[in-house]
Amino acid sequence: MIQEKKNMKVLIIGSGGREHAIARSVKKSPKVDEIYCAPGNAGIAQIARCIPIGPMQFEALADFAQDKEIDLTIVGMDDPLVGGIVDVFESRGLRVFGPRKNAAILEGSKAFSKDLMKKYHIPTAAYEVFTDAQEALAYLRTAATFPIVLKADGLALGKGVLICEDLAQAEEGVREIMQDRKFGSAGDRLVIEEFMTGREVSVLSFVDGKTIRPMTSAQDHKRAKDGDEGLNTGGMGTFSPSPFYTPEIDRICMQTIFQPTVDAMAAEGRPFTGIIFFGLMLTKDGPKVLEYNARFGDPEAQVVLPRMENDLVEVIEACLDERLDQVELHFSDQAAVCVVLASDGYPVAYKKGLPITGFENFEDKEGYFCFHAGTAEKDGQIVTNGGRVLGITALGETLPKARANAYAATQWISFEGKYMRSDIGKAIDEA
Repeated sequence: MIQEKKNMKVLIIGSGGREHAIARSVKKSPKVDEIYCAPGNAGIAQIARCIPIGPMQFEALADFAQDKEIDLTIVGMDDPLVGGIVDVFESRGLRVFGPRKNAAILEGSKAFSKDLMKKYHIPTAAYEVFTDAQEALAYLRTAATFPIVLKADGLALGKGVLICEDLAQAEEGVREIMQDRKFGSAGDRLVIEEFMTGREVSVLSFVDGKTIRPMTSAQDHKRAKDGDEGLNTGGMGTFSPSPFYTPEIDRICMQTIFQPTVDAMAAEGRPFTGIIFFGLMLTKDGPKVLEYNARFGDPEAQVVLPRMENDLVEVIEACLDERLDQVELHFSDQAAVCVVLASDGYPVAYKKGLPITGFENFEDKEGYFCFHAGTAEKDGQIVTNGGRVLGITALGETLPKARANAYAATQWISFEGKYMRSDIGKAIDEA
């Protein structure tokens, strides 16, 4: 049933920069009257009422949604989606945006997604799947070419992918994932795949089960240090649009990757409603899929949503009502760059509870955004509460201008141990 309701109550599930970006976009909708977020953070608390319920407490969240007569719940995080929160909400008759458990497996299992791509001829890297560490090691020693990529099958906070330059690194990777259980049960299965070369591009898309509407492109920076050195992180910064993602590549992706993925999930009895994040590699043989995610990316949402001109709530309702084919997405011609301010030592060990100052510098600054990721409020002061603390996003007429604006804005914020990469968007210069 098509729901045309004003004065809506919206619940957002999550606590990071992505959820802050979603909350900001929801707040802009004239349809929305009240916003709640569970559990939220100090920045989200300025535009929504934060509720101390964890994202995996499905029944408690559903109870809250029923008690407060929430009109729409938006699930930002991967863990609750893969765990089946949408199924719980739907069983209560609650309107919720995100894939059901049997569709969220697209992100929840890399082995599933690789097998799906193989079955439906969706271009991706060659791969093998292992459940036994000794068999994986034997394969690496006898049949592998290097560099090679190891992926923990399940969710690992964006850190379960290892690029191994030689056999020694690969053997150590198998030990970390499958034997030392660095990523817990995510390492029950291991995907070993060929190393692809080319430009990486991310494309987020809305899906209503059958129709797909890609958003604008973005490009993430996963490594902790400049020059793509250091450990994998949840993302140290991003920019949008990617100058490497041309209209011709978009046309190819729609024909060979985007629509075929949606059709494949439907054919498997797993219709996908929600956000599909396509991680792509633009190889010399054409675009190929690196990975799928089943929700908005983080920090991709922090550059894509500020450029989106549509009412986010209206687009989400079109997805839920299977009328996405009637929607045309529109994005600003301006570019956006996000630089993540992290706590020194991330992603390994870092301090929490450090006071943050400078937020007032963003007040009434058109085109500048300070998205909270790992923050909390303590005795009236906003303090650090995670490895990735803030995402500083700025718009600009061009990507270089947006980049200059974002880095200028990073200087408006201060906290002990503030760390950032200095080369976010450097690839722009090579375009």
